[in-house]
Amino acid sequence: MNGVKHKLPYLGFGLGLRPKHYQRILETLPTVDWFEILSENYFVDGGKPLYYLDKIRHHYPMVMHGVSLSIGSTDPLNQSYLQQLKQLSQRIEPMWISDHLCWTGINQLNMHDLLPLPYTEEAIAHVVSRVQQVQDFLGRQILLENVSSYITYQSSELTEWEFLTEIAERADCLILLDINNIYVSSHNHHFNPETYLQALPKSRVQQFHLAGHSYHDDYIIDTHDAEVIEAVWRLYTKALQQFGLVSTMIERDDNIPELTQLLLELNQAKQFAETYQHHET
Repeated sequence: MNGVKHKLPYLGFGLGLRPKHYQRILETLPTVDWFEILSENYFVDGGKPLYYLDKIRHHYPMVMHGVSLSIGSTDPLNQSYLQQLKQLSQRIEPMWISDHLCWTGINQLNMHDLLPLPYTEEAIAHVVSRVQQVQDFLGRQILLENVSSYITYQSSELTEWEFLTEIAERADCLILLDINNIYVSSHNHHFNPETYLQALPKSRVQQFHLAGHSYHDDYIIDTHDAEVIEAVWRLYTKALQQFGLVSTMIERDDNIPELTQLLLELNQAKQFAETYQHHET
C-alpha cells in the first residue's frame, strides 16, 4: 500500500442490502445512513442485482462485505476472485471492504462455511502476508471480521482476541467487530466476552455487526435469522463504552422481515448509542 492511509469515516447506522427490500428502498428512501452489500452477489454482468445496486447507491453510502476471500487458507489467493472484487469496488466506490478472519476451503473445495483458524504464531504470519497482498492489490486497507466458532484447536497458543489483535497490527488492517459473534463464541467456549472487547485496539475497530442467533441444546449457532437478543444489546453497550461511536449495522440473512421491522431494530441501536452519548457528555 506504499504507506498511504486514509482515515475512514463514521457512517452511522446501516442495514444489509437484501433483494427483498430493493424496490421498497427506492420507493421510500428510508432513514438509513448506509447499506452493506454481500460482494459475491454482484459479481455478475448486468441483471437485476446490479441494476438496483446502481440506483440505490446514488442515495446511500455503501460498504462491501465478502464471504469467499478465505484469507486463512493455504491455497494460493484466488486472483480471479480478487479481480472481481476490485472491479466491483471501482464500480460502486464503497467506503470500505471487509471479509472474515477464517478459511472457507482447501484444494479449491469451498466448504461454504466460515471456519476458524488455530491461534498460533505460524497462522499469524501466514494471514498477515496474505492480508498485505490483498491490500496491495486493492490499494486500500481491508476490514477483517471475527467469526463465530464451534471448535477449538489443541495447537492454539493464544486467545482469539490476541490473535485478531496481532494480525490487525502487523498487517495494518482494520477490524469489523461482530458483537453477536463474540457473544456466541463466548457461550460456546466459556470465556468472558467483555475480556475480548477490552483487549482489542480501539484504533483498529471500524465497524460493528449486530445479529441474531439460535440455541441448540448447550451451544449457539450464528444463524442471522432472528432479532438481536437482550444480552447482545448489553454487550453492544459495553462495546460503545470501550470504542466509542462505531459504524453499526443490523445483519439479517434468513427469515428476513419487512423493511419497517428492520428499521425498528436499527432504531434500537441508535437509542443505545444516544444513551451512551448522553452519559459521556
